Amino acid sequence: MHAEPAPAPAPPALPSGRFEGREAFQQLVRGALACAARQGWRELVVSDASFHDWPLGERAVVESLQQWADSGRRLTMLAADYGELQRRHARFVQWRVRWDHIVVCRRAGAVDPLDLPSAIWSPQWVLQRHDPLRCIGVTGAEPERRTVLREALNEWLERKSAPGFPASTLGL
Repeated sequence: MHAEPAPAPAPPALPSGRFEGREAFQQLVRGALACAARQGWRELVVSDASFHDWPLGERAVVESLQQWADSGRRLTMLAADYGELQRRHARFVQWRVRWDHIVVCRRAGAVDPLDLPSAIWSPQWVLQRHDPLRCIGVTGAEPERRTVLREALNEWLERKSAPGFPASTLGL
């Protein structure tokens, strides 16, 4: 008689609460994008002055984004400048070119980098660094936290930014 194999344990839920430190922040970004892929989140908004210390160029992160990408999905990015992202995260830049049709990039331009939210927003869960220099912030799935962050991001996306970081540059 053959016993049914035990089901694989469910991946842990994304944490809620305070975090501190660059490694903790990077682990949360990795976990959020992996969770987005597993659960099929329809929309993601990521925002940071330069995405300097985000792990976007890591193979596992790009694989999570690849698994997440599908029709009907939308990734919105907001940055003051995309130069650092382009220099540091080549794998992500290649992925972004391929999935241009689901990626919207906005540039906030000449702003104090500390004024721009450093965050991940989804309808399910959010991460926000209140102190990007020391990587201190909070995460959570509470509706109020998600709503407040989305409203702040919308202000930047709709009123304080313009299109930026094209997938390709067309010349004549």
